[in-house]
Amino acid sequence: MARFLSLFVLPLLTLLPSSYASPQQMLRTGSSLLVEDYKQSFLTSPNADFSCGFYEVGGNAFSFSIWFTNTMEKTVVWTANPKSPVNGHGSMVSLNHGGNLVLTGVNGTVTWDSKTSSGKGTTVALLDTGNLIIRDSNGAVLWESFSSPTDTLLPFQALTKATRLVSGYYSLYFDNDNVLRLMYDGPDISSIYWPSADYSVFQNGRTNYNSTRVAVLDAEGYFLSSDGLNIKSSDWGTVIKRRLTVDYDGNLRMYSLNASDGKWIISWEAIAKMCDVHGLCGQNGICQSSPRFHCSCPPGHEMIDPHIWNKGCRPQFSKSCNNIEEFQFIKLPRTDFYGFDQTFNQSVSLEECSKICLDACSCSAFTYKKGPGLCYTKAVLFNGYSDPSFPGDNYIKLPKDLGISTSLVSRKSHLTCNRNIPEIVEGSASMYGMSSVDKKWTTYYVFAAILGALVLLFTGTSWWFLSSKQNIPKSMEAGYRMVTSQFRMFTHQELREATGKFKEEIGRGGSGIVYRGVLEDKRVVAVKKLTNFSHSEEELWAEMSIIGRINHMNLVRMWGFCSERQHKLLVYEYVENESLDRYLFGNVSSERLIAWSQRFKIALGTARGLAYLHHECLEWVIHCDVKPENILLTRDFEAKIADFGLAKLSKRGSSSFNLTHMRGTMGYMAPEWALNLPINAKVDVYSYGVVLLEILTGTRISSGITVDGMEIELRQFVQGLKQFLESGDVKDIVDHRLQGHFNPEQAKVMLQVGIACLEERNSRPTMNDIIIELLACADQDDHPAYSW
Repeated sequence: MARFLSLFVLPLLTLLPSSYASPQQMLRTGSSLLVEDYKQSFLTSPNADFSCGFYEVGGNAFSFSIWFTNTMEKTVVWTANPKSPVNGHGSMVSLNHGGNLVLTGVNGTVTWDSKTSSGKGTTVALLDTGNLIIRDSNGAVLWESFSSPTDTLLPFQALTKATRLVSGYYSLYFDNDNVLRLMYDGPDISSIYWPSADYSVFQNGRTNYNSTRVAVLDAEGYFLSSDGLNIKSSDWGTVIKRRLTVDYDGNLRMYSLNASDGKWIISWEAIAKMCDVHGLCGQNGICQSSPRFHCSCPPGHEMIDPHIWNKGCRPQFSKSCNNIEEFQFIKLPRTDFYGFDQTFNQSVSLEECSKICLDACSCSAFTYKKGPGLCYTKAVLFNGYSDPSFPGDNYIKLPKDLGISTSLVSRKSHLTCNRNIPEIVEGSASMYGMSSVDKKWTTYYVFAAILGALVLLFTGTSWWFLSSKQNIPKSMEAGYRMVTSQFRMFTHQELREATGKFKEEIGRGGSGIVYRGVLEDKRVVAVKKLTNFSHSEEELWAEMSIIGRINHMNLVRMWGFCSERQHKLLVYEYVENESLDRYLFGNVSSERLIAWSQRFKIALGTARGLAYLHHECLEWVIHCDVKPENILLTRDFEAKIADFGLAKLSKRGSSSFNLTHMRGTMGYMAPEWALNLPINAKVDVYSYGVVLLEILTGTRISSGITVDGMEIELRQFVQGLKQFLESGDVKDIVDHRLQGHFNPEQAKVMLQVGIACLEERNSRPTMNDIIIELLACADQDDHPAYSW
């Protein structure tokens, strides 16, 4: 009888809705988890170490997550919808009859789905490793949470070139140079802070001779990365529950679980001194690690939000440059704002450095190091930190009428905005505060420690490389290894087939002809066949090894290149809306005439792309040929700068570099080309100024301007523009085809910036300066100023 009942009742139980079931180990097609029953209805792993279901993130908001079961507090290791929580009523996770795992909100809106669609017989299970998997009816794994991590890596879960850990603005990922890095990618800036940017890849104990790009943590606390990073936890050797997490404060930490009390213990962390993490204190904020981590504001500034430090500090004054005698400098001892230097000068006195900053309207502060007399001027203040070991001081520029006494220079307490702000995390000192002597010896120690490993690595790698790639220049071996995977070398045959034997021409210029193509993976690309190529084979390889690491939303992405004997080709992403000149000049139809808001967005996007090349790249790049033909437009009219791939590279420590021949297009070329002066980034600023005035006027001013039937030079035209600027009335110079539909304040700023870009080289602004000026009026509305 008992056996009969079991045979009859058990099948009936399996037919009950999953919302009425207790914790289970599998979901089958047609079953679901309801948010209202989140405390009883969830998946567990066979060993009960992990659970998966609805997790309460606050109030009435829930996520679909995986967490450790036996910890003091639920420790989430994966989330399907970290940025889009669902309502606590009516939401569900269901494995539909099509074999797709779907998370829906209260109104049935799909928030997340697995995109499997494998039909009947599909199952969902949580493994003992914490990996949530979806299998088809044959048992094949179709999807797994291990392949789409959020902020945590579990033992035996691989971090690959296609995945990254993300926590807020912070991420751990393999960069295009094959090195595992931590990056802050905030709303205003992005910067890499680990490993230290002060050292080279090899000085940091890493290598970019690494095409696999994979990193794995094991159960004993050993984290191994293919770029040479080897980490052992403080309790290495014991098999316990572990995790590697990018925390909310930007630090990468390894945790070990104390089974007796269910608490986590930090067994390793990447950043020993919290102020090494970028972005913690926001713009204008200063990070201090000792005695405890906290953020503060410099004199003349106040915190935007005392409870959210990374919003930074706002100035308590409006910036004006009418009279330089109205300013003073307040010394902030042992303080610096890391990166984003406006200018760099050496062997100068403190007085000379202060004068450089005082004479530049855009300069907000400068950092000065005695001894070598190093002067770094700053336009924007990010990544601020104060550390007793830093061998220099920062001097912030403030109006005298604020009434701040220069006697504050020795009173460190005045750096604090609000003493009663709760401290949010423990920490200690800054890596960037090392003295030059400390850095020198640290470099020697690092080299000594990894010398043996490098010898073995180079020997094995060189043998493989030279035996299989004989046709590649020997000195460019590093370049070859860099340009693999997403950025790679194509064969001429591949590109010939992709372009249909170079059938569809979509553009041409002085450096070559561009064809449309489709790669095997269905990506639409633009293939540029270089003509009159004057670079040597080694120059091409060297430059390509740099270009592969450049990635910005306002730059056309380069996917790879081809170098086979006389065939030199570059492979770019395809941008739908052609180039800017097609929308500005000639007989432009009313449908193709770009509105004012689009023009301003294009001007700002182009400035951002150039600023990235000049100031933020791992290597500084000068474009040398900025013109409307090299500004491509996406479907949403976002600007993408093209054709910077063969621009020469300047070293960070130098102010200029030499080119063997002139580059660029007549009308957009700065005067220093013709004067045979050393070339620096200001040639791009000049070209940008010409483009900006062309966007404003809708006229090709670079090829000569006709006024009242007479052709005048650009210099004369600019003199005339200055009169309009002084009068404040710009309606007569804005493109008449807009029929008065433009923002007058934005037009004035564009005119002012355009004229400034065409001044003598030392008087031109930097691209960072230009962005600041444009952003100041970016939020204004776009109502018509005039009606004609």
